[in-house]
Amino acid sequence: MSNIIIPKELDMADKLALMNEDAQYEVGVDGEAESTALLCAADIKGRPGPPKVPKMFLSSACVFNCAYCGNRCGREERTVYSHTSSELAKIAVDAAKRNGHGVFVSSAIHKNADYTQELLAECVRVMREELFYYGYIHAKVMPGADPLLIEKTGKYANRLSVNIEVAQSSGYERIAKQKNKANILTPMGNIAEQIQSAQYDRRQFAVSQTTQLMAGSTGEDDRTIMTLSGALYRKYRLKRVYYTAFHYRHEAKGYEDEALPLTQTPYWRMARLYQADRLMQLYGFSSDDVTPEAEPFLFEDIDPKAAWALRHLDMYPVEVNKADFDTLIRVPGIGLTYAKRILEARKHAAITHDLLTKMRIPLKRCVFFITCNGQYKDGNTVLSPEIRNALRTGPDEMSIGQSLSDGEHTT
Repeated sequence: MSNIIIPKELDMADKLALMNEDAQYEVGVDGEAESTALLCAADIKGRPGPPKVPKMFLSSACVFNCAYCGNRCGREERTVYSHTSSELAKIAVDAAKRNGHGVFVSSAIHKNADYTQELLAECVRVMREELFYYGYIHAKVMPGADPLLIEKTGKYANRLSVNIEVAQSSGYERIAKQKNKANILTPMGNIAEQIQSAQYDRRQFAVSQTTQLMAGSTGEDDRTIMTLSGALYRKYRLKRVYYTAFHYRHEAKGYEDEALPLTQTPYWRMARLYQADRLMQLYGFSSDDVTPEAEPFLFEDIDPKAAWALRHLDMYPVEVNKADFDTLIRVPGIGLTYAKRILEARKHAAITHDLLTKMRIPLKRCVFFITCNGQYKDGNTVLSPEIRNALRTGPDEMSIGQSLSDGEHTT
């Protein structure tokens, strides 16, 4: 009897600390996407995302054994916790009120997908109908969850998400054996259909859905990821694809036969993926533009818009006094806000390099690609040997504060 270890009874502080650790496996708010992209800042701007919201978890007792997850059932040393729906509802509302921007409720797959989804559905119902919380709620949908339970959850949530995780369906068997293409894409399709039908019927349901994708989990290139993301946006009308770095730092029980190499996808790659994503969603770029067949990986030292420009030098220089909006936003160093600023200024005066500087448009990057009244500045042409070096960006070269100095958010 002396060898029996009695698990420690967790108090609320313990559970909150564990939930904070579990949050690393869930990326589900735009603020995090913005922060990631800022680490490799450039002129790729997007709509400002909502502030970061806290993530609250129903349970960490998972029946799935995904190799990368700290909550996998094969991890014997883990400490598990669980809440009732009412307990989680109260914790989530308290966190949302402190934060002031909403809350994300999620869970490991406790017992089975439908059991967990029913508890989450009840949690968000209690938040709305018993605790009278009317702010933002993002709720997780479990792989393979029943459509009726998705409907119950979506009735009270503003946003739903089910994580696709891998860029190639063969990856599920390799790192997440209980997941498969069907139990991820089926609920994703159901959410898309329910969002559309709810808008048509004018009934209450979540207005958007997102997903999370791990880069590097199957050794895939960035072209594969961007092609998949483009298809997901089109088919399921996603609000956002979130990218996370695949980390496999400790061998997982149950995956001994897979010969998984210990790996950690570099963080800069996430920033480049977010930038490529925003180019596709806001700038009119295609997946072939950002990751052409001949260059399937994004560059570490230059952002994907700059890389595109270097592949299309025949399109430059651009005359800023004549170019239209779509042409201007393809110039490295000129984002959405700067392009609008140039078009507005052109109504009142001819644009010169000095005027661009007065308009707080930095010339360091765009000077090689533009002319003002037919003139280059200081001989900086597209044939300059310094052009690539001037386009280099990375965490060591531009701080977050610097990247926000123009009043735009980099994504």
